[in-house]
Parts: sequence; C-alpha cells; structure tokens
Amino acid sequence: MKFLLVCLALLPVCAARPQDLRYKMFTFPQETNTDRVTLTTEKQDFGAATVCLRSFTDLTRTHVLFSLATPSHADGLVLFWWPTGPAGLSLYARNSGIRFPGLDYTVNTWHSMCFTWDAVSGVGQLWLDGRHSVRRYISSGHISGTIIITLGQDQDSYGGGFDAGQSLVGMLTDVHMWNETIPRQEIMNFMEKKFFTPGNVLNWRDLEFRVTGRVLVEDSQFPL
Repeated sequence: MKFLLVCLALLPVCAARPQDLRYKMFTFPQETNTDRVTLTTEKQDFGAATVCLRSFTDLTRTHVLFSLATPSHADGLVLFWWPTGPAGLSLYARNSGIRFPGLDYTVNTWHSMCFTWDAVSGVGQLWLDGRHSVRRYISSGHISGTIIITLGQDQDSYGGGFDAGQSLVGMLTDVHMWNETIPRQEIMNFMEKKFFTPGNVLNWRDLEFRVTGRVLVEDSQFPL
C-alpha cells in the first residue's frame, strides 16, 4: 500500500515488479485520455488467444475493456462496448471487428467475460456471465510484433491515440490471457470462480504492470 501511495502522489507513471493481485482490482475513477494500466508479457506472437476478466461500470457510452496493439495492428485484439446500432460487445482481431448483440451487459453490475480467437479459422466468440455468443469470423493470420496491452484506454494508434470518450470509468479484476483457445470447461470455471488454470500470457496472480495517471489498486469488490 505504501508503494501505491508514493506512486500516486509523486509519479505520473509508476512501474512495479510482478504482483499477486488476487482479491485486488484496478479502479479507473475518472474519464481521461491518459489514465491507464499497461500490462507486460514476453510473448510476441499469437496463433490463438483467450482473454478473461471481470468488470463493473455505470457507463452507457462506448468504452474499452481490453486493448492489445502491435505496430501493424492498432486493434490487434480489442474488447469494446458499443451502445448503438445495435448495442453490443464488439471483438476486434487484426483491425477487423464483429459486434455481438443480445448479451445482457447491464450497468452497475459485475460481469465475468471471456473471448476466444483462432488465427487459422479467424473465428472469435464471446462469453458473458456463463452465456456464449455465436461463433463469428473476424480475421485470420497471426498477431505478431512488439505487443502493447492497455487497460482503461483504447489504442487508436500503437501505444497511443487515446480518446477520453472511449475510456473506461469503473473497475477491472481477474485479468488473464492465454495463447490458445482454452476449453469450454475452463471458461466456465472462470465464470463460476472455481479453480482454473491461470493465464500463461497474463496472470492476475503474477502480473507485471505499469500505472499511468490516477488508477487505484484496491481491495476487490467482486462478490465472493
């Protein structure tokens, strides 16, 4: 806690060694085009991916939940909420996006969500609170290059291009990423907060991250 307070008080950018964030959450308390968390991974090539996380927000406008960019694809892997035409969670891979309407993404509610994507088939799928979307083609081909992953801000350009109107105001916890499409049962175990194999790309229990701006690391409010 002392380390966090020093970071918030003295530095606009704060780097930390890998930390076990079980029972913790990131809080994004204000709308900005700067405040974010940058996640670090050594893996730089993806032939498949699964990302899982839990979120809480009162936003009804567009906002980002996960943003992975490479030099050639600013929207390498992105999870987004669009409120119009029709409203739905959107998944981007390699700069191509598909919207998945009809999932019950309500405000002021904790949501557990995962998405999977495969480079060979190009097919992606969303999971929200135990329910899955249809499987849809997005884009095929590997995601490779020097990867930047941000929480709280959408990368409209590689490592930047942030827009306050797309930022997240809310809380995130239990962020995991794998370089494969993990089995359905593992996804359901995550949804139901049962034992699951932690991410081998991003692991909330051993997470290396950098905070920029006013982002808080607090005790999680996700129901036990």
